[in-house]
Amino acid sequence: MLFNSIDFAIFLPIVFIIYWFICNKNLKLQNLFIVLASYLFYGWWDWRFLSLIIFSTLLDFSIGNLLHKEERVSKRKILLWISITINLGFLGFFKYYNFFVDSFVNAFTLFGQNIEAGSLSIILPVGISFYTFQTLSYTIDVYKKQLEPTNDIIAFSAFVCFFPQLVAGPIERATNLLPQILNKRKFLSEQATDGLKLILWGFFKKLAIADSLAPIVNDIFDNSASHSSTTLAIGAVFFAFQIYGDFSGYSDIAIGTSKLFGIELMSNFKFPYFSRNIGEFWRKWHISLSTWFRDYLYIPLGGSKGTKYKSIRNVFIIFVVSGFWHGANWTFVVWGFFHALLFLPSFIANTNRKFVGEVNLLSSSKSFVLNTLRFIQTFILVTIGWVFFRSDSITQAFEYIKRLLFNFSSEIYNHPSGYRMIDYYVLVLFFIVYEYIIRNNERNPFYFKNKIVRFLIYVLLVFLIVLFYDDGVDRSFIYFQF
Repeated sequence: MLFNSIDFAIFLPIVFIIYWFICNKNLKLQNLFIVLASYLFYGWWDWRFLSLIIFSTLLDFSIGNLLHKEERVSKRKILLWISITINLGFLGFFKYYNFFVDSFVNAFTLFGQNIEAGSLSIILPVGISFYTFQTLSYTIDVYKKQLEPTNDIIAFSAFVCFFPQLVAGPIERATNLLPQILNKRKFLSEQATDGLKLILWGFFKKLAIADSLAPIVNDIFDNSASHSSTTLAIGAVFFAFQIYGDFSGYSDIAIGTSKLFGIELMSNFKFPYFSRNIGEFWRKWHISLSTWFRDYLYIPLGGSKGTKYKSIRNVFIIFVVSGFWHGANWTFVVWGFFHALLFLPSFIANTNRKFVGEVNLLSSSKSFVLNTLRFIQTFILVTIGWVFFRSDSITQAFEYIKRLLFNFSSEIYNHPSGYRMIDYYVLVLFFIVYEYIIRNNERNPFYFKNKIVRFLIYVLLVFLIVLFYDDGVDRSFIYFQF
């Protein structure tokens, strides 16, 4: 079930009413209702894949309790590896089986050996990368004795399948979400109002920004061989805002919807395009995933401890694995490797955490110039990386970048549907300016004290959503494929 669908518009108020007005006096009943509503939400795509979520839930619930009772280190390690192997085994099969088979065949073909290996028609279960990492973090935290396991199977099931963040995050930790599910929740009108504001902001990002730019991006990337560098630059920049609007829009809707049910989720984006280097970008982009890899891969590998060589190795591992997490294509691996190369200079010089506070461009003329240049530099590098992310193959990505850098010619790009391009340039500029204004308030994009100002902004966003709404666009979220 998509957030931006009529089905969800009917589903959400019904669930909200039953949750608060019928089930609110009994916590276990309320949690059971979350589970049933979440299964309905997920099963709307394909009910058969509910068995994977239920199996993963029962597996890690059982292993968590067994780990709690077991004190022998060897037995605890076996239990942990059972969870890791089975969870990643399912993820690997559904997401990467055909990729590994095709790569194996291609590798032999390079050496003149033709072999045949059958691929399978495998449907990727929506959200499997997200809920797999969520349940794994629970087992690992229990293994490390950083978390007390729960004996409440209903509450644990609600933690795994909580529908707002089930299919595209944020990837929640049990240390944050599970206690909220285990404790009675109280309806707070202010919290619900904040949630509705975030939902509106998320829908603006998705419908007005991401979906309106999608036809332009698709047209340019699909016909990149026939366009000049200026048009290719438009395509790359617009994709940067498309994927940001799409994914951060989903996160905002998920966080806002959770607030309606008395649940606070972690922040997943903090205005990443106002980053002054790559290190700051990755502290602001897809935070739930980057911190997951930091805590459960980078640090166990040794982190920044030990020799510089091992630290650099660890950096490359987490970036490449992060790229591979996104999809079964070498383009994602190259994208991760590219970001590792971008991150490496500041990591070696110990300046990757140089910029940690929010920046004020207007503090001085010098600050304005320096930080604006840093923003632009970081954005350009990130956007080049997005070319690999968006391309169907590595060859296409390199050809795109080659033409972007060297194919200078006079060309005026026209919208594939004949709309005025100036409208989209103004829309993106408005988005950039407004995001800068609210850069310190990712949880409250309408923080202005003046009620008239807030009302006018609400009206403007709704107007822009209606104005740029396109019936012919695929409404699914980009990260559903991951």
